[in-house]
Formats: sequence, structure tokens, C-alpha cells
Amino acid sequence: MKVIKLGAAGAAGGVLAAALVIPAVGGAGLAARNVATTFVDLPPAPREEPLSQVTTLLDKNGRRFAQFYEANRTTVPLSKVSPVMRKAIVAIEDARFYEHGGLDVKGTLRAALTNTQAGGVRQGGSSLTQQLVKNILVENAETDAERKDATAPSLARKISELRLALAMEEKYRKDEILERYLNIAYFGAGAYGIEAAANRFFSVPAAKLSLSQAATLAGAVRTPFSTDPSLGSKQRQKLAERRDTVLDRMAELGVITAKSAAAAKRAPLGLRMTPVPGGCEASRYPFFCLYVQRELLSNPVFGNTVQERRRRLSRGGLVLRTSLDPTAQRAAERAISSRVRPQDTEVAAEAMVEPGTGLIRAMAASKKFGRNPGDRNNGPRTTYNLPADVAHGGGMGFQAGSTFKVFTLATALQQGWRFNQGFGTPGRFVPSAGFRDCAGHPVNDPNAKVYNASGEGKGGPHSLSTGTWKSVNIFYMMLERKVGLCNVVQTAKSLGIARADGGKLREVPTFTLGVNEMDPVTVAASFASFGARGRYCRPQAIVEILDREGQRTRISPACEQALDREVADAVNHVLRGVFSQGTMKGQSIGRPAAGKTGTNNGYTSAWFAGYTPDLAAAVSVGDIRGSYRYPLTGVRIGSRYYGSVQGAALPGPIWVSSMTGALRSTRGTGFVGPDMGRFGGGHTPGLEKALKAERRAAEARRWGNSPRWVRDRLPRLRWYRRH
Repeated sequence: MKVIKLGAAGAAGGVLAAALVIPAVGGAGLAARNVATTFVDLPPAPREEPLSQVTTLLDKNGRRFAQFYEANRTTVPLSKVSPVMRKAIVAIEDARFYEHGGLDVKGTLRAALTNTQAGGVRQGGSSLTQQLVKNILVENAETDAERKDATAPSLARKISELRLALAMEEKYRKDEILERYLNIAYFGAGAYGIEAAANRFFSVPAAKLSLSQAATLAGAVRTPFSTDPSLGSKQRQKLAERRDTVLDRMAELGVITAKSAAAAKRAPLGLRMTPVPGGCEASRYPFFCLYVQRELLSNPVFGNTVQERRRRLSRGGLVLRTSLDPTAQRAAERAISSRVRPQDTEVAAEAMVEPGTGLIRAMAASKKFGRNPGDRNNGPRTTYNLPADVAHGGGMGFQAGSTFKVFTLATALQQGWRFNQGFGTPGRFVPSAGFRDCAGHPVNDPNAKVYNASGEGKGGPHSLSTGTWKSVNIFYMMLERKVGLCNVVQTAKSLGIARADGGKLREVPTFTLGVNEMDPVTVAASFASFGARGRYCRPQAIVEILDREGQRTRISPACEQALDREVADAVNHVLRGVFSQGTMKGQSIGRPAAGKTGTNNGYTSAWFAGYTPDLAAAVSVGDIRGSYRYPLTGVRIGSRYYGSVQGAALPGPIWVSSMTGALRSTRGTGFVGPDMGRFGGGHTPGLEKALKAERRAAEARRWGNSPRWVRDRLPRLRWYRRH
């Protein structure tokens, strides 16, 4: 049976209390029947929105690394609140809670008389149910004006609160009301609800609260700001006094013995304050955290509007299991920090992505995340998500350089080119004809002059293989023209390539030289497609969502077969040679790997993107102040001086170190060999002769640095080698 249906005692008390305050609101002539009607014809109980709770981010092993909240709260059923806590809060806030029907007649009469004499609200006489109503109205408030109305010190608001409290008593049992109150109340120190308060103050769950701890939290509710122990010793002293007041009240009511109260009062507060940092700046992995946050706010999968998605993030009480691998993350962070300092204006960033799933395993950068002292633009910190695109909090990115040659390579192999097929190249190339964008418009540039970068030679014959291994600019410009600029662009798009700023790709002759600004996440995901035999997967950071009702939603990878498997195998075969015969020769991760260096014209930025079938990663390096104004020439980065930064000089070693660490406990997976019947062979006029001459020149340089007696025996050594 409900405690009230506005029975005689409740109704009489309600009418009597109202009679003392109504004249101040509605005039002395208000009829008694209207007063009674006010408390008999009750409104519906207040609308209860789900309480805002903490949203937690977990790594792939289930460990928390970040959290978001509008209110630090975790709701719990009453059964998970210690009995002594329930008794303490009732004793100090509403001793007759289980006796009255939502309106404490004695308390309200006392407060009403005092308030009437004072001409306003000066003394509280609220029951726990009334306090619950006020908290619900505050929680539901969407604007400052609504919050002000919910707490206004007016008699009209008090009457409305009383009526809603009576309606709550008709709707819920007493224990249900107490449970709701304990979960909504603010205890101070940023803790909303009893579970968060128990953890915040004492580092224990609400179910394990002792008598002294329960009395402390019960005492904090009425004055949560003046008793906030995180603010200093004065507040802690006030909190101790409030605890003792609660203990005395519990003993007075016979809830505990006087002896127990005295013993608890002698004990220290015993605070064990647990920090509750929120947001990405306080996260162990801030760049990954920011990516997840922006993904939730920008992806319609998580809500129809930005406002809805933002509310869900800050109030939803979600548990988000992410793809972050702490082992890979630490490996990336160490590889970068050992070579680039946070104070350097040159920045390095890296992203690691799993082939075949698109799961982002790591995101790291050389700078710390956050604001610099005095909000300076340059310093050891940054608010840009350096490994990501603008949509996920990143900056404009850096030109990807020669990493884009892989899309021209893949296009050529798709069209039937063979590994040893190629052509002669000049020492200079002018893209004056033969280039059209995907709209069919000519995009030639007769005023541009393209040269090979340092170390690529002055021209000569090159095949698909040698042109890739040596990253020859002019060879790839000419190859792009032969296979079609638009075809190369379409290949890149199918493999997830999009500009970091979200703008339209620049479809120009130098597309294959990487003139578009990119971010490491996008490039890593694209290269991961080759490791997955042509299967492109959209970068994914959130794997599973657990909502406040306990419902789990798995987020499946968004993948498609973007490139013929055999073509991808052929690309892998060529790119493996970058380590054995190309720009990364001499650098290894101890297992089969493929990749491509990227050095931009004028050394404005440098990249390395590489992969195994198990993991892909992309590393970018550039000056955060502007890559064109501050090229990577004559710079000191970390503890080393660089005359110029090339892809193999700094991004390459970072990639090698990070991949070695990330894959240390992963059994290596080999690449599928290419179909030599389809891709093997081919002919490049003059290439064999050029390669022999190159080998003789290299040998001469090598022997030229040898002692004279060795050089004198060189003809004989050559004879033995031939025979």
C-alpha cells in the first residue's frame, strides 16, 4: 500500500502548511477549498531524464585511459549502498522520511513560521522527496534561466516543489525515492551520486562505506562547497564538524549507540582522495582520445545531430572499447621521443593501423597535448591532433611526397605493366601535355620544371622496380602520364586517400609526387590496404559501445576490396625491394616488410609509410610553423643536425623502431608472392647496361677508398670473380 494517497494526516499537514505561506503568494482572500485543491489535485511527478554519467574509454585490453563527463556520476541500485550510509543520510536530512507522505509536517511548519516572519525563505524544512524534486528540476534544466528557476528562493517555487514531492510519493516506494536521491545528490569535490562520492573521497565503492565514511558523506550533502575537502584544510575541518553532527544525530535517534558515535568522532576523516580527471588533456593517450571524441561528435552513426552526439558523449554513461594497443602506442611514443623533442618546432607524428580491419592501434606525436604557457603558439605542447585530419582535431597536414608513387605503381600493374618494364627518362621534365583531371580538363603546366631529387640521378632508363626503389621523380611523372592521371587519382581515392583539410584532392601532374597535404592516419590506413591484399578498411577507433542499460553494440569494420588481390601482391613485391635495394637499404624490422619513403621538393616535409600483413604505420615530419616557410634543411632535431631531412633519414628510423617494438610479440605473417606469369619479366631498353655501369661505378668508389696494395690487385680480383 502506498504511504499516501493524501490521507488525513498528510492532507491536513499539507493544507495547514500551505495556509501559512499562501497569503504571501495569492492574497489573504484565497478560499480554504482552493488551498486544499492545491494539494489534492496533484500534477504528474516530474519528468526524469536519465542522469548524466561518466563516459569511459578503454583500450583493447579493457583498461581505462580517458573519460568524459558533464557530471562525475555512476548510478547504483540501493542494494549496492551500505546500510549505514542509508541510515546516515535519512538521519541527518529527513529523520521521519519513512513516516511522512512526502511532506514533513513538523519541519515544514517550523520553516514556514520562520519564513513568514522573515518575509522570505530563510529556513529549510524540505523532506528528502522535496530535495529529490529540486535536484531533478536542476538536472533537467537546459539553460541557466531554467536552473535559476529550479532553485529560486521563492514561496511559489516551494509550493510547486511540495506538490511534485507528493506526486513522487504516490508514484514510488520509499526505497525507490531514497535510491534516486542518493544517485542524484551532489556531495562536493566534483562527485555526483553516492558511488562517485565514495570513490572520490575514500577510494571505495558505496557498498563498502564504514560508519565514519557514511557520516562524512551524509554531512557533505547540505553544504557541498564549504565542506569540499579538495579545496583545503579549512573545508576539511568543516567536513569533520559536519560528520560529527551526523554521528550525534544518529545516536540521538537510536540508529547507532552513543559509544559507536564517540568512537567514530575520535577517528580521523581518513580521506583517500581519488583524482577524477576528465577530457583528453588528462588522458594517458591524448591524441587517440581526441580522435575518439571527434569521431563521436562527427559521425552520424552516434546521433542525428551534433547536439545529440555531444550530449550523449558528456552525459551518456557509455563505456567505449577502443582499438588502441598500449604496446604499439608505447613503441610509437618511444621511437618519436628518442629522436624529436617536444621543444623542437619540427614535429613528428605517427599512426599505426591494422590491415584488414582498419583498427587504429596507435597515434603518437613529438609534442605533448595541451596549451603552452601563456597560450603561446609555439612550445612543447599543441592542441592539434597531429597524427589526424582536421575532422578529428588535426591540422592541415603535410604534403605526402613520394609515398603517393605507390598509387601510380598500383595503377600501372593493374593495367598490365610488368616489374622490369620501363623506359628512358631525361634529366628534366616539363608537364606541358598529356595530363587531364577526372573532369576531363587539361591540367598541364608548361611553366613547371621537375627534377629528380638528390640521389635519384640525372636521368636514364628505369623500370617499375628500379624507378620505385630509387624513387625517381621524372620516371613517375612520365609513368603517371602513360597510365592516366585520373586513373591514378581514382586508385588513390579507392584506397581511402583524402586531404587532411577535407578539401578536394588537387588533381595536377605532380599528384604522384604527393602535392596533397595528408595526415598519418589516412596514409597508414591506405598503405594497410596493400598488406591486406587490396582490402581497404576505413580507419576505426571505436570497437564496441556499452550503454547505461548494459546493451552492447559492436562496431564492425567498414571494408571493401578496393584493389585486385594479385595487383596488391605485386605492389608488395616491388615495395619490399625498397628495404633490400632502395632508399631504405640497410634498415630492417627483422621480418618481411614493404614501404615507401617520401621526400618533398625543397625538403618541406618528409614521410615514411610501410607495412607488414600484420600492421601498417605512417610517419610524417615537418615544421609546425609552416612547411614552406621553414623547410627541413640545416636543422637540429633532437640531438642531431640534418643538412636535409629525407624520408629515410628521420621518418624511416622512427618507423623501424616503432614497428619493431609494436610487433615484438606478434608472430610474423609473410606476404603472398606475386604471380610472375602476370607481372614478371618485361624489358626496359638500356637498363641492364645502365645497371652494370652503376655497379662498376659503385665498385670503383668502394675500391677507390681502399689501400693502394688492394687497388693494385683489383684486375686480378675481377678475373677471379668472372671465372
